[in-house]
Amino acid sequence: MESRTFQVLEFPKILGALSGFATSEPGASACLAIRPYDTLESVRRAGALFKQGAAWVGESGFRMRAFPELGGIFPHLGSELAVLDQDALFALKILLDLAKDARESLASFEERGWDVLKDELFAYAWPQKTVSGIGRCLDAEGQIKDESSPNLMSVRQEIRAIHQRCTKRVKDFILQENLGAAMQDEYMTVSSDRYVLPIKANFKNKTKGIIHDYSQTGETCYFEPLFLVETNNKLQELKREERAEEYKVLQFLTSLVRQEQDEVREAYFGLVTLDVLMAKVRLADAYGGRTIEVTEEGAPRLLKARHPLLALTDESVHPVSIELLDGQRAMIVSGGNAGGKTVCLKTVGLIGLMAFSGLPVPAAEGSCLPLWDDIFVIMGDEQSLEENVSTFTAQIQYLRRVWDKVDERSLFILDEFGAGTDPTQGAALAQAVIDSLLEKRATAFTATHFPALKAYAMATKGVRAASVLFDPSTKKPLFRLAYDQVGASIALDVAREHGLPAAILERAEKYLLLDGSDTSAVLDRLNAMAVRKEAELDAIEEEHTRIEKKRANLEQKFEKERTKLLKEVQSKAQDVVKQWKTERIGQKEARKKLHQARLRIEDIAPERKKDPVFSFSDIVPGKKVSYLAWNKSGTVLEINEKKKQAKVDIGGVAMWVKAEHLGPADGPSRPFDKPSEAPAPAPSELVVEVDLRGHRADEALSELERALDAALRKGAGKIEIVHGRGTGALRREVHEFLKYYPAVENFSLAPEDRGGDGMTEVTLK
Repeated sequence: MESRTFQVLEFPKILGALSGFATSEPGASACLAIRPYDTLESVRRAGALFKQGAAWVGESGFRMRAFPELGGIFPHLGSELAVLDQDALFALKILLDLAKDARESLASFEERGWDVLKDELFAYAWPQKTVSGIGRCLDAEGQIKDESSPNLMSVRQEIRAIHQRCTKRVKDFILQENLGAAMQDEYMTVSSDRYVLPIKANFKNKTKGIIHDYSQTGETCYFEPLFLVETNNKLQELKREERAEEYKVLQFLTSLVRQEQDEVREAYFGLVTLDVLMAKVRLADAYGGRTIEVTEEGAPRLLKARHPLLALTDESVHPVSIELLDGQRAMIVSGGNAGGKTVCLKTVGLIGLMAFSGLPVPAAEGSCLPLWDDIFVIMGDEQSLEENVSTFTAQIQYLRRVWDKVDERSLFILDEFGAGTDPTQGAALAQAVIDSLLEKRATAFTATHFPALKAYAMATKGVRAASVLFDPSTKKPLFRLAYDQVGASIALDVAREHGLPAAILERAEKYLLLDGSDTSAVLDRLNAMAVRKEAELDAIEEEHTRIEKKRANLEQKFEKERTKLLKEVQSKAQDVVKQWKTERIGQKEARKKLHQARLRIEDIAPERKKDPVFSFSDIVPGKKVSYLAWNKSGTVLEINEKKKQAKVDIGGVAMWVKAEHLGPADGPSRPFDKPSEAPAPAPSELVVEVDLRGHRADEALSELERALDAALRKGAGKIEIVHGRGTGALRREVHEFLKYYPAVENFSLAPEDRGGDGMTEVTLK
């Protein structure tokens, strides 16, 4: 893609803004070097990297720290004799510490599956030797530690011992020679790696010694007493030994870096990539940007797009939707001056460059662009007085130079093409260019004032007409596009708005009437209709947004209240069970309270009727189903065609259940083979009897519960409970128990000839 395209569409300005969000100098330089990718795979990978990076930054709170430029040390390491100095190694320490923090932060989100982010930033092997070596030998300020080597520690300990001895001897000397008044400072200092005394210049001959230097004012001289000469000589030898030992440490650390230079290089460039990525995230935050879908081919669609540079400087920039329909490959935008035609064209081109470079763009969700390999632009006044080239000539020369490169993967932007010559011939030439672009299957966006080109836009297949809108009453631009119509140029209105003398305007209007080609009234009506339509669409969209927001708030409120109530009911249920276990309430009362709690839960639970239920034809032996009343899964054992029921095994308990009480189960169904023996009798054919006479109430209910479980396992359809007449107390307890037992469909007293009120007949589900 030509560098001219980048300049005309102001892509370098976007990169400059992006580099301002970078934390490090190498990151800022990398931002300025960004260019569009060549392949769709690369573009999509860059988009995935941005999305994963933005999600990680948002969830982890990781923040980038500045790190130094280190690209130059890697060529330096190519020489076997090269040794990295202390500053370079400390810079490496800063770099690797930051890389370690970033790796550990991302590792804590392993389950999120951010593979692209991990591969782009941290796919290299960790340079553990280098990290350990530098960490052991350099402190937090980048100084070489005493512990770096035994010899270095020994030398430094001796240097410190000399310092302590010298300090004591200097104090004694000052007192002995009565030099307190001669001292400029009560402490000794170091000059040329030797201990000296800063004394006033007029006292320099008071005692014997060596003067090494004077201060800038000449009032202080740095004086070495004779008793320090031998000690300073020893200090010089120790300093040389210290430097030699430090150099050995630097050689050792350099050898570690050289062994792992590939890993260190990858760590460095991984951090540069991370800095660029986080700059992209900050850029997106600055104007509400996102990466958009890029496809192999198709019609461009930019929803609520804003020019990126305008969006960065002005939050109130009007968004505009720019889209072609399927089968359309060209758009011709008409309408008045200062209405936003050129900005519209630049927005398409610049967002295209940014999207293909993996940058977030200020456009709404659902936007997409086909991948253009080349973007060609004819825009603005391109005349050159030095080269004796007019605007029209410059446009033709550019068109001739790039024409052979144009194909179906090209975008061509033409702003007022042909405007620098005769309008009739310029319009004809513009139509011919667009025809040829359509033949090449290139995508074209054009802005024009030519009436002939406006008519061409309305009549030509594959071309879409669009008009910038103006307020019908004030003639001020609305910075909106209306599609499938053309717009008036309103040159006289713009001239009036900018203060052109009224006399000139009146004459222009007369000439326009005499010409007889004024279509402004019709176009004004079209503009007014389009403005009303856009206002209605905006109102509909606002109402839709309001309803969706209200719905989301209501759902959130309902879920919050439902959760609160559910916890309250569960707490009360647990309290009831606790009271029953501690015998503060009886079994009957506890069962009643639990039933009431269950009813409250059913009231606040989502309606099950809205869930899809099984029809009887959906249920086959071996199918996995869910029993909605208990919210448990089971397996269908057999079916009863007559009663439309299924026998379901739920946790080892078999029971007959109606089809409408069953729902789909999450788990997979398993094959089911019917047993070879004779089938069990249908529920209506098997009756179980239990005799509770002679039992106390609690014993009778326990016996009844066991009998019911056994009946369900056998697949019985009915159970007969003999409880006797007596006082009726046992009968009432039994009926209270049956009322809340989930597998009981109904119960009633037996007919008089079969026991009357001494026996209860129960029908099971």
